[in-house]
Amino acid sequence: MKQFFIEVAYIFSLFGEFVRDMRAQKKRTTLTIFGIVWGTAAVVIMMALGTSTKRQNITNFNGIGDGIILIWPGTTTKPYEGFGVDRRIWLQESDVELLNSEIPEIKMISGEYQRWDAYVRYGTKVRNPLVTGVPPHYWEIRNVIPRPGGRFINQRDVDEKRRIIFLGDDLKDFLFGEAEDAIGEFVYLNGVPFRVIGVLIDKVQNSSYGMRDTERAFIPITTFKSMFGHRYLSNVIVTPDIAKAPSTFVSDRIYEVMGRKYKFDPADKDALGMWDTAEFFSEFMLFFNAFTVFLVIMGAMTLGVGGLGVSNIMYVVVRERTREIGIKRAVGAKRHVIMAQFFAETFFITLLGAGVGFLIAWGLTSILIILPDSVKNAIGTPAIDPTVAIVSILIIGAIGFVSGFFPARKAARLDPIECLRY
Repeated sequence: MKQFFIEVAYIFSLFGEFVRDMRAQKKRTTLTIFGIVWGTAAVVIMMALGTSTKRQNITNFNGIGDGIILIWPGTTTKPYEGFGVDRRIWLQESDVELLNSEIPEIKMISGEYQRWDAYVRYGTKVRNPLVTGVPPHYWEIRNVIPRPGGRFINQRDVDEKRRIIFLGDDLKDFLFGEAEDAIGEFVYLNGVPFRVIGVLIDKVQNSSYGMRDTERAFIPITTFKSMFGHRYLSNVIVTPDIAKAPSTFVSDRIYEVMGRKYKFDPADKDALGMWDTAEFFSEFMLFFNAFTVFLVIMGAMTLGVGGLGVSNIMYVVVRERTREIGIKRAVGAKRHVIMAQFFAETFFITLLGAGVGFLIAWGLTSILIILPDSVKNAIGTPAIDPTVAIVSILIIGAIGFVSGFFPARKAARLDPIECLRY
């Protein structure tokens, strides 16, 4: 217990010396602490910004679907088994069944019909959306989720070729207004009445094909065929089962199966248009990881400048207190005691500046909540989450250690006799 009180008293004495040094050199200490404050705030804010931007773009990207593969009709560019080039490869509903049966690594698959020249009318308001004919499980593949109170297309709608329609939220707002409820109302698709069964939830989507889901109108796939008479699918959407195989394997198998059916070279990547969003997403994440690392490096460099200022001021302190160091060594103070003293002062400065810097960063990130939605949809809402806090503390701790180590080592290595002669 006695030793504990001695150590506590020693810590308070170190703190007292630090306060006396601050009072003696107010301007110098203030400028040094400001460097740490500015560096800490820069590190924390840049990390928070990088993390929120990455997180928001992951959310935005998943608006198109979770790791889906999109397949479109294409044109052959290589001769194969007696067939020439420039053959058009169309997609049919039977291809969906074939791929699903031949490739067990496919988790879900859906065909899709699209119509660009249809119009939807409600009262006097008319809009020309992308009208899409899809099966019931399409919503799960593409994350087309209805608002509470509505629903998406079900199997009975498909079996009975019902004239029902699911509206994108922007399309609904244009036709009905933001305040009015559209569920149960009738709109006219090319002059034919369709009952609204659901409206898309608010969804951010930074990539798409054809048109954003917010502007689309979805009807049962059978209703679409009977109304418009399309023979060929506009595209096929595949969700790979990544627990069984990577998406690149599934893409290669699709070319093999379709090439066998339509007699084209599986290596002819133009025979079918294909977009593997999972592969694209991995490249997308590499960019954002590099972007985050860049922001951290820039913030750490700013903090490093502040750490350099701390190191310089500690060298000055060592020089000014050389005689004091000599006296302490003369009366029996060990080197590690001298080193601990200057290390402690360095960390007092670093921690004080870091604490103020954290408060400034927290205040700024709190203010960023008022950013307009258009900006939030791009960069998210920066926040000091545990990851940001831990990494920032590690960087600050490393800077503080480096800043204090060399001045403290110099102080500990001073010759007591030379110190007393100073």
